[in-house]
Amino acid sequence: MESRKELKTLLWIVVVFAAIFFMPVGNDTFMTAIYATFDLSKWYAQEHVILCLLPAFFIAGVISIFVSQGAVLKYFGANAKKWLAYSVASVSGAILAVCSCTILPLFSSIYKRGAGLGPAVAFLYSGPAISILSIILTARILGAEMGIARTIGAVSFSIIIGLAMSFIYRKEERAKREEQMNFPDIPEKRPMSQTSFHFFTLVAILVFANWGRPAADDTTSAWFYIFSYKWNITGAFALMLCYSLVKILKIKWQWVLAAAAATVVSVFTANEFIENPVFRPLVPMVVGIISLSVITLFDRNDDDNREWTLSAWGFAKQIIPLLAIGVVTAGFLLGSTHDSTSIPGVIPNSWIEWAVGGNSLLSNLFASVVGAFMYFATLTEVPIIQGLLASGMGKGPALALLLAGPSLSLPNMLVIRQVMGTKKTVVFVLLVMLMATISGMIYGAL
Repeated sequence: MESRKELKTLLWIVVVFAAIFFMPVGNDTFMTAIYATFDLSKWYAQEHVILCLLPAFFIAGVISIFVSQGAVLKYFGANAKKWLAYSVASVSGAILAVCSCTILPLFSSIYKRGAGLGPAVAFLYSGPAISILSIILTARILGAEMGIARTIGAVSFSIIIGLAMSFIYRKEERAKREEQMNFPDIPEKRPMSQTSFHFFTLVAILVFANWGRPAADDTTSAWFYIFSYKWNITGAFALMLCYSLVKILKIKWQWVLAAAAATVVSVFTANEFIENPVFRPLVPMVVGIISLSVITLFDRNDDDNREWTLSAWGFAKQIIPLLAIGVVTAGFLLGSTHDSTSIPGVIPNSWIEWAVGGNSLLSNLFASVVGAFMYFATLTEVPIIQGLLASGMGKGPALALLLAGPSLSLPNMLVIRQVMGTKKTVVFVLLVMLMATISGMIYGAL
């Protein structure tokens, strides 16, 4: 056993040494891919982690701590009514408006609390796939036909894939049902309406803090109006969160007032001293999260308040390292594509554009596979596909990429594997690719 461990250590040393020894530092493609890796990592850290992931960890913590296991089992458990479980799971993305990485802590919460595999997987897929914002943007930029096809495909995908996973692992699900039949009926610590108010207040903060910029020529739509006042709306929901902390979680109002004051002061400080307007909202978000963490960790009225923040920290420890590995790998292999930036990775973009022309089985399959491994932040998939369509991409592969891309990514897969295991993750990914490929071929033939 000891010799095997030493051999493994030696092997890693040899692999790392060989990688460094033969590193093609002078090669333009390699150096561009390195730059793309850092560019994508920097953009992800600046645009996604603070405003999106950190609030998502606290939302997951609400499910983990404040929502009883009995409540999760009622709506998502193996014994829950299928029509209810899949209906709730399949339309969840319309409310959450999250990306393939932000959905992970929420999925992990409900799965570990006893949700059935089918509904949990339906939730995992639909969360990033059918947000109201992405559907509207798809219809507006890529056409109403594509928007409708994406909506129908995403909702049906989530249900079909969930049912397929439940059928494939029916023995495990049967055992889970039998176990949950004997699960005692634990009463809620507080009315579900109060927990729901607290939960949806956090979800609203997440949604409006990440409300995407409309098209450059859009200055009159409701979308533009909401974007113009997104931080005012976010601030209003932050006040509702303060109310929830005092009235529902019973945290001392003096502490909540001090936390709110610190956050408000940070807003004026950021506006005064930070020149880049993109970075200004990050300061109050960080201050708000730190303040929330402090007042909950030191609260002595209810142990659940402290456990809430500790649970959020637990999700962060589990997910962030895997996401970092995934983002770095995706950036190196597939490049960095965000906003107006497009930097190729080791795999040239021209190869991808060449491979997804027309509507063949190969082009749809290739679009599904590439989409599954690439990372798309919420809404960024639409301008990317717009560019690919302009370069000759077929409309079938475009839909395949839309259906596979937002719900999967390499970082996403690494985390799912930790939650569900390798076999279930592989089956889930293959099902998404298969469904996306078939849908793309059907849509392209119409």
